[in-house]
Amino acid sequence: MASRKSSRATGGSPSPGSKRETKHGGGKNGKKEGLSGSSFFTWFMVIALLGVWTSVAVVWFELVDYEEVLAKAKDFRYNLSEVLQGKLGIYDADGDGDFDVEDAKVLLGLKERSVPAQPASSESEETVQPAEKSYVESEHKTADIELEEEIQSILHEALHSHPGERHEDIDESVNDRWQAKEEIHGETFDAPATDDMLREFETEISEAYETPDSVQKDADPMVEDVGVVESESYEIPAIDDYVADLEERVSDPDTPGDSEIMPEDAVEHYAEDKVHEDYSEDQGIESKQTEDDVAIEPEESEKSVKAEDYSDDVQVGKSEKETEQDKTEKAKKKKKPKLLNKFDKTIKAELDAAEKLRKKGKVEEALRAFEALVNQYPQSPRARYGKAQSEDDLAEKMRSNEMLQQAINTYDEVVSLPNVPSDLIKLSLKREADRQQFLGRMRGSLVTLQKLVQLFPSETSFKNDLGVGYLLIGDNSNAKKVYEEVLSLAPNDGFAKVHYGFILKAENKIAESIPYLQEGLESGDPGTDDGRFYFHLGDALQRMGDKEAYKWYELGYQRGHFASVWQRSLYNVKGLKAQPWWTARETGYTELVKSLEKNWKLIRDEGLAVMDKKRSLFLPEDENLREKGDWSQFTLWQQGRKNENACKSVPKTCALLERFPEATGCRRGQIKYSIMHPGTHVWPHTGPTNCRLRMHLGLVIPKEGCRIRCAQENRYWEEGKVLIFDDSFEHEVWQDAESYRLIFIVDVWHPELTAQQRRTLPAI
Repeated sequence: MASRKSSRATGGSPSPGSKRETKHGGGKNGKKEGLSGSSFFTWFMVIALLGVWTSVAVVWFELVDYEEVLAKAKDFRYNLSEVLQGKLGIYDADGDGDFDVEDAKVLLGLKERSVPAQPASSESEETVQPAEKSYVESEHKTADIELEEEIQSILHEALHSHPGERHEDIDESVNDRWQAKEEIHGETFDAPATDDMLREFETEISEAYETPDSVQKDADPMVEDVGVVESESYEIPAIDDYVADLEERVSDPDTPGDSEIMPEDAVEHYAEDKVHEDYSEDQGIESKQTEDDVAIEPEESEKSVKAEDYSDDVQVGKSEKETEQDKTEKAKKKKKPKLLNKFDKTIKAELDAAEKLRKKGKVEEALRAFEALVNQYPQSPRARYGKAQSEDDLAEKMRSNEMLQQAINTYDEVVSLPNVPSDLIKLSLKREADRQQFLGRMRGSLVTLQKLVQLFPSETSFKNDLGVGYLLIGDNSNAKKVYEEVLSLAPNDGFAKVHYGFILKAENKIAESIPYLQEGLESGDPGTDDGRFYFHLGDALQRMGDKEAYKWYELGYQRGHFASVWQRSLYNVKGLKAQPWWTARETGYTELVKSLEKNWKLIRDEGLAVMDKKRSLFLPEDENLREKGDWSQFTLWQQGRKNENACKSVPKTCALLERFPEATGCRRGQIKYSIMHPGTHVWPHTGPTNCRLRMHLGLVIPKEGCRIRCAQENRYWEEGKVLIFDDSFEHEVWQDAESYRLIFIVDVWHPELTAQQRRTLPAI
C-alpha cells in the first residue's frame, strides 16, 4: 500500500490538490511547470471576461463620454490611441496600476475606495466643496501637467496674439457669411480681423478649463496645486468713476463709418474690414484675397515677366530673434494662468457642468445654467463670464444685435466684481472690445481698450490693440504715440513696426516708412502677415523708384494676399474673371456703352458748364495718388447713392444714367467727371476690389501726351469712345499734353456677380 501511495504521489495520476497546483503553473515543490492546453484556455476566458466587464462598466454606466474625449483629444493634440486607451488608467481606484472591475465597483459606489498606505503629497490632495460634495484631485500628475501646459500655451497665444493673422476664404453660402457686413471706405484698410481669433482662443481656454470628461468623471484634474501661489486678483476701485473719466475723453460710442471720406483708390485710411459688422442682414460672399483667388493670365501681349521666387528673402535675421522669443515664451509659460478665484474653486463642479453644456452647443441650456449660477453666486466672476460667453454664442445663433449687446454688458460686469483673476479680466475686456467693434461701436471699444492698458500697462499687446482702436476712428496722431511707446519698450515688436510704418506713409513720409514696414514684415510676428502691409511697402518702394517693390508684391501674392502680382485689390469675390482690359461685348453692358458713346457730347457739354461756374464743383483728388500735377473730380453717384445736388447741375446726364442699374446701383464704385491738367503723373496704384469694372468715356482729349497703363499695356483715350479696364489691376496715368484732359468715369458691377451678391455686398 505504501508503495502504491508513493507511486501515485510521485508518478501516477495526480490528486485534486496537485491538479489545482498544476493549473496555476506550480508544483508541490514551488517550481513552475508548463501550461496545458486546458489551463491556457481557462486563463484566456478569464482575461476575456474581465475585458468584457471592463467595457460594460465603462460604456453601460457612461463612465467615459467618448465624443467628448475625441473632441478634447483633437483640441489638446493628444495621441488618439493614448486618449482612448492609456488615459483609462486615471480611473485606477484601488492603486493596482490599471482599470478593472474592482475599480468600476468603486466608481459605482459598490465598494469603498482603498486608501494607499503612503501619505499623498499636499500637491495632489487639495479638496474643494462644490455644492456640499467632495471632489478629489486626480492622483495622476501626468494628466495635470499636460493639461497645465496646454492651458498655458492657449492663454499665452490668446493674450499675446495680435489681430490680423487670419484671412478668410470666400464661402459660397450667404448664411456662412453672416459676418460680412462692411461699411468700408474705398480702398481703406481694415483692422485686423479679431472675431474668429477671439472666438477660437476663448473656446480653447474654456476647453482647457473644462478638461476631458474621461478625467472629470472620477477626479478633479483642474483643482489648483496647494503649492501654487493663488491667482493674482484685481479689485477695481471706483470703476464707474474711471470709465466716466475715459468717456469724457472719448465721445459716445458711435460708428465712425458715418464720415463721408470715400477715397477712389489709394489707401491711407485705416478702416476695418468690418467697420459696422452686425447680425442685421445677410451679406454677399466676399473675403480678403486668399490663395484660391487666382487671376486669369493676361493675353500674350499682357503677360508679366516671370516673377522670381523671393519667399526666402524675409527670413533675414529671423533665427536669432526666434531664439530670443523662444526663451521669452518659455519664461512666460512658467506662470500658470488662473481663471478661478478661491470662491469659484468651491463651485467648480457646477461651473464645469454649465460649461460642458456650452461646449456641446446647447447654448440655451448653458445660458440658463450660468444665469442660475449668477443668481445663486452673484460674486462669482467665472459664472458671470460663462453667462457672457453663452449670450455671445446665442447672439451668433440668433443673429441678434440685442443679445450681443447684452453679452457686451455682461463681459463688462465681470471686471467690476471683487477678486477677479487677472487672466479673466484680460479675456473679458478683450472680448468686450472685439464685440463692440463688431457692432461698429468703435469709440466704446476704444474705452474698453484704454481700460485694458490702464490695468495692464506692461502688456504691449494691449497697447498694440489700442493703437488699432485709434486708427479705426481715424485718430492717427494718438495711434502714432501709442506705437512710439511700444517701440520704446519693445524695439523689435513687428506688429508695432508695421503699423507705425503705415502711419508714416499716411503722413507722406515715404522714405521713413519703408524700414518700419519692411522690418515688421520680416519679423514674422503675429498680425504682420497682412496684405495691406505688403501693399504699402511695395507702394512706398515704387514711389522711391526702387524695383524691390515687386519682390514684396510677389511675396504678397505667394502668401495669398493678392490675386496676382498685378492684381492687388484686397476686397475680392472669389472666382471672378480677371483681366486688365475688357471689351464692351465681354462685359455684357453693350447698351450702356452705346448710350455713353451716342450721347458723349451731351455729357461733355454739361460737364464743361459745371467747369465754367465761378464756384467750381470739381474737388481736388486728395488721396495722395499724384506724384505731381492737378487732378480734380465731380461726383454724381457714390457707393450706389445719387448726389441729388450734383445732378441738378447735369440733369440730362443723370437722367441718361438712371436707365442702367449696373452703374447707378454699383455700391462699390462711382460715377464722376475727371479733369486732369498738364504735368500730372498719377502713381501706379490699384483699386480696392475686383467686384467692379471701370469705364472711361473720352470727352476732351488732347491729340497727344495722355496715356494710361493697366498691368503692362498702355492705351489712349479718344473723344466719344469708351475704354474699359479692371482697376483692381495696377494702373498709372500720365498727362504730358499742353491742355487739360476731361473724361467721364462710370463704374459697373463685375458682370459675373450674381443678383444676390449685388444686393448684399457691402459698399466701398
